[in-house]
Amino acid sequence: MGAQLRVYRRQIKAVGSTKKITKAMELIAASRIAKAQSRMKAARPYSYELTRALSALGKNASLKHPLLTGSENPRRSAILVITADRGLAGGYSSNAIRRANELADQLRSDGKEPVLYVIGRKAVTFYRFRQIPVEEAWTGFSEQPNFVNAREAAQTLVAALNATSDGSVDGSAGVDELYLVFTRFESMVTQTPVAEQLSPVSASDLGVDEAKESSESSGPKPAYDFEPEAEELLVTLLPRYISARIFAGLLESAASESASRRRAMKSASDNASDLIEMYTRLANQARQAEITQEISEIVGGADALAAAGSD
Repeated sequence: MGAQLRVYRRQIKAVGSTKKITKAMELIAASRIAKAQSRMKAARPYSYELTRALSALGKNASLKHPLLTGSENPRRSAILVITADRGLAGGYSSNAIRRANELADQLRSDGKEPVLYVIGRKAVTFYRFRQIPVEEAWTGFSEQPNFVNAREAAQTLVAALNATSDGSVDGSAGVDELYLVFTRFESMVTQTPVAEQLSPVSASDLGVDEAKESSESSGPKPAYDFEPEAEELLVTLLPRYISARIFAGLLESAASESASRRRAMKSASDNASDLIEMYTRLANQARQAEITQEISEIVGGADALAAAGSD
């Protein structure tokens, strides 16, 4: 009986140590959510004004660019998948990968070849284990991404888009389309994996509050003179637009990852509390049984001594 009690006490101690870790990770994830939300809010003005500039270019200049017009017969489509570098985040990474695989299947059914680019070690591990080729991968910044990370990925993808499927980039064929798969942060309890097309850039992507602007201003529309030329501006702004969209996806995904990790760690802490309660109850029962047995032995011994004395 004493051995069983020691086992329960060891279990209580082990689970208690685990609970301390999961509780600390829960608090860290909660603090990172607030930081990620602040960064998302701070990045919006730049993205908004950049989109307005591109909208002005698109409306006031007749331009042809692979990122705008795309290919008449797209054959290869790039998919950039954003996942986590670390685990313990519930189904965050697996849900994003599942959405990317659904998109890849849809593209294949349309007669297009999906080309994978991934961010995060979880996606790298997933595709490597299944021997699915990945064109390029970036890791090490999923929780705290910087614009430099987004620009690095964007440069590779823009080069592939400029080459198109008829050209080549470092000996490999380019792509005609670009899709971004990331996890949108809806709330602390809801994060949704989504797929967005970044290139060709559609008119709706560049329509920044178009309805609002038209309703507020019924006067003459502005006419623009571009300096330098519109074509040169487009070559500069479109890669920055792709970088900004990727960065926005990284920030949304970082907030979603932290929210998923916080929820997973809270669930783990709650389960640890339940286990501690269960083992404590079992330990108390074992201790009570041990005490009862000791009392029974003492009473039995006393009765035996009394019987021997009476004889």
